Amino acid sequence: MIPLLATTENLDWATLIMGVLGGLALFLFGMDQMTRALRVVAGAGMRQFLGKLTTNPVKGVMAGALTTAVIQSSSVTTVLVIGFVSAGLMTLSQAIGVIMGANVGTTITAQIVAFKITKYALILVAAGFAGRLIGGERKGGFYGTMVMGLGLLFFGMELMSDATKPLRDFQPFIDWMSQMNRPILGILVGAVVTAVVQSSSATTVMVIVLASQGYISLEAGIYLIFGANLGTCITAILGSLGKPREALQAALAHIFFNLAGVSIWFAFVPELADLVRSLSPAHPELEGAARLAAETPRQIANAHTVFNVANTVLLVGLTRPLAWLIQKLVPERPEDAVRVGEVKYLDDLYLAEVSTALDLTRKELSRLGAGVLRMLRGSLNKVLFGTSQDLEELRRQDNDIDALHGAVVTYLGKLSQQELQPGEVAQVRDYLATANHFEHIGDMVETELYEAGMKRLNQGVGISPATGDMLSELHRKVCWTVDSVVRALVDQDAEATAEVVAAKAEINRLADAAEERLMQRLTAAEPGRMAVFRIETDIVENLKRIYYFTKRIARVVTAEGSEETAESEAENPVT
Repeated sequence: MIPLLATTENLDWATLIMGVLGGLALFLFGMDQMTRALRVVAGAGMRQFLGKLTTNPVKGVMAGALTTAVIQSSSVTTVLVIGFVSAGLMTLSQAIGVIMGANVGTTITAQIVAFKITKYALILVAAGFAGRLIGGERKGGFYGTMVMGLGLLFFGMELMSDATKPLRDFQPFIDWMSQMNRPILGILVGAVVTAVVQSSSATTVMVIVLASQGYISLEAGIYLIFGANLGTCITAILGSLGKPREALQAALAHIFFNLAGVSIWFAFVPELADLVRSLSPAHPELEGAARLAAETPRQIANAHTVFNVANTVLLVGLTRPLAWLIQKLVPERPEDAVRVGEVKYLDDLYLAEVSTALDLTRKELSRLGAGVLRMLRGSLNKVLFGTSQDLEELRRQDNDIDALHGAVVTYLGKLSQQELQPGEVAQVRDYLATANHFEHIGDMVETELYEAGMKRLNQGVGISPATGDMLSELHRKVCWTVDSVVRALVDQDAEATAEVVAAKAEINRLADAAEERLMQRLTAAEPGRMAVFRIETDIVENLKRIYYFTKRIARVVTAEGSEETAESEAENPVT
């Protein structure tokens, strides 16, 4: 590596600043590349792992620690659990356990950095880039990106370390660094730096880099790490603004936990320092700054680990009381309730976490289906016996369906631009098809059934009670199938969708019976009999078409069939 030259008498400030900022940028970019690649390779696996290991707070902590250790980002872990809480897959108390564990997981970064393996950085970059070229968009390519990201992370650290070497003999800088032993100043500097760079891991790495040059003592490093833990709370709060209520609740949990940890240890920094000195390698053969540079990086990494692990052990038993307190401070408000046409679950916050975004899309689709079901259930009575105002209500309801359908389609479009695995691509396609099928059902109610009702009013004819009963029986069965696919979306119930597909014979029987009765009544001596016959047959035909779209949703949800195989039914939906 080319050394960055500077002297005490004539520091090259431009080179120094470029080295520090460039090194920091490479470090953050490398971490981002690692995280992005891991999201693609292990996104769904991480979701399932977290979902299974959060049945109690201790398991939640373990899950959060392991997940963060792998993906090297507590922020990503936090976004994952916020998505789970939003989707109803995890309670807030379970999420708090995972967030606590995420703090433990971040200590892995500091431990890796303290082992001084930066000399292998460029080898990792080269090997990772080769893997990326060979693997392309397959998993091998993403593994290569992960290795390259790790190499860039280490290379960025080496650049920062080399850039700060000229400051060793620059007395004003040494004097300023000595001020970090003052608790309030050290914590404040750590918090501000973390808030600026948006990464507590980056701040911790910079602290270790400074320690490796002998600029700061262990106590100063501990105060700076305390500040980094508080600074990441600022990031969490800013990230929760304008986001779902669950995001703010998770941010508050993060703040309470980190603030409590710093408050507990603030008075015991000397004891913490003595403990980690006893746990860390010593170099008594060295003196002064050389000894600091040799010993302090490992000591700071160990202090970071002891601090976070001890905090978690002390506070893990308080997850449920903390969840209760946060829910009181940030309750669900009446204005949180949303109309059918408004989005409830979808948020761009989750787009990078594809598996979570898909879960939330499924929840939103179930809302879309529930809105269509309410519209369908109330439609027949309006068509057979309602006023024009009743029929106009169907059109107003369809406006809400169209609005939510548009939001879901737009969100799926954004999601399709992420790095997706083949299975995720198929899921996006299936969810898009499901949204379109629900929207088609809504349109059929709003146009075809609406028109049948308006013809009845305009032509001044009526439907007999007996015929109304027969149509109602078919209508109830069709509504039941829509209800079943909505429940299948909520509960991921394959049995419910199988029942929908199996209902074809019953739907056929009811439709055939209704059509036979209508044919028999065609010769009845009633005024306007032909007009009534057309209205009644339109209703039967459209209920059959609605079942056709419902069955297509069922096939998509259960993956029994594909959109391609379902197309063959388009011309003759129920026979």
